[in-house]
Amino acid sequence: MTTDSTRLADHATIDFGSYKIAVLVPCYNEEATVAKVVEDFRTALPTAVILVYDNSSTDKTAQAARAAGAVVLHENNRGKGLVVRRMFSDVEADIYVLVDGDATYDASSVRRLIGRLLEKRLDMVVASRANGERGAYRVGHRTGNRLLTAFVASVFGSKLNDMLSGYRVLSRRFVKSFPALSRGFEIETELTIHALELGLVVEEVDTPYYARPQGSASKLNTSLDGFRILLTIVNLYRAERPLLFFTCLGTVLAGVSTGLAIPVIVTYLETGLVPRLPTAVLSTGLMLLAFLCTAVGLILDTVTRGRREMKRLAYLSHHGLRAP
Repeated sequence: MTTDSTRLADHATIDFGSYKIAVLVPCYNEEATVAKVVEDFRTALPTAVILVYDNSSTDKTAQAARAAGAVVLHENNRGKGLVVRRMFSDVEADIYVLVDGDATYDASSVRRLIGRLLEKRLDMVVASRANGERGAYRVGHRTGNRLLTAFVASVFGSKLNDMLSGYRVLSRRFVKSFPALSRGFEIETELTIHALELGLVVEEVDTPYYARPQGSASKLNTSLDGFRILLTIVNLYRAERPLLFFTCLGTVLAGVSTGLAIPVIVTYLETGLVPRLPTAVLSTGLMLLAFLCTAVGLILDTVTRGRREMKRLAYLSHHGLRAP
């Protein structure tokens, strides 16, 4: 993975009309912004189909999107991850543009993003929110994004700077092999880790980031959704790195067991008695759990390798993008 530090090749020579491009916009109560999103992407990509998935909005999001010229579909199960799962399942295209319906992302950058995807035969291009307007990026969101991105980088080896960006361009191969297990705003994390686990080719492109228009409110809860994203990372780490996860857990249990056992052993050597029998039993039980955790890690590591091979085969079963 590399970040966007070099000038993109001239995308003006690419015939975007020769590719079937779908712009996917998950929306919940975005009446104030969705029309602008649809219009801006229609201007940037005249040949693309723009699909707005209304996630049981209580306002006139669907009507506003339809009036702006989008195809409006509905997902009644609440949650961004569930909407993305439905979109990826329903829509057939060569290239997928996934973007939020809050009008904070730069639609004019989409041709650069697609150009990078095609020219380098990538699987995902992430729009890194590098140039934000004042007030566009709340301090809590920015700090949480940096901490979570750094954590994923340390665990999975990512070099992305904006793991939680909601603006991405994806290949068909990526979309049709992506399991989409998340229910909410953790979906961006799952997209990133899925790419890292399969060793897919991903890059970032710096794009502008705008403040929400007046009358529009963010649906993201900084602390609650941040905790959910962290929990998703831990669960994915457990699922994708079971040997290391359970070995670390076993090491902690073995350390606690040893700490409890030392005084008991010392007393036994001095007096020949075991006065703290419950402590001795607890120490023995923790040590047995430590060995069990290691054994579980070994078994699950074998299972995970097989599952990863199946995911890779599912990815390879779909045709790749042809060169522009």
